[in-house]
Amino acid sequence: MADELEKKYYKIKDVAELLDVNASTLRYWEKEFPECAPRRSATNIRYYDAKSIELLRIIRYLLKDKGLKIEAAKEQLKSNRKNVSRKIEVLERLEDVRNQLDGILSSLNKRR
Repeated sequence: MADELEKKYYKIKDVAELLDVNASTLRYWEKEFPECAPRRSATNIRYYDAKSIELLRIIRYLLKDKGLKIEAAKEQLKSNRKNVSRKIEVLERLEDVRNQLDGILSSLNKRR
């Protein structure tokens, strides 16, 4: 996902849309997971870089998709972050393949 980001920094609204969560959720996660805290401007505007967004994507997966509690997610990040990141990448690739196959199937059904 970090490769797909076009800008160097993103505001909280953009990151919330990207991860499909509320901005208030990101602010909460920032308190619970200080390592994902964004840079702040002189006027206190949050600016997230690709590294922070990637970490937030992992946190979102652990909390929303896997249904872990905050403490369990913290433990996973501490002990197994690399494997969690790989699992997310594989799931995203599989979803892309599924979407492509759905498109092919739809095209084939239209030809009948």
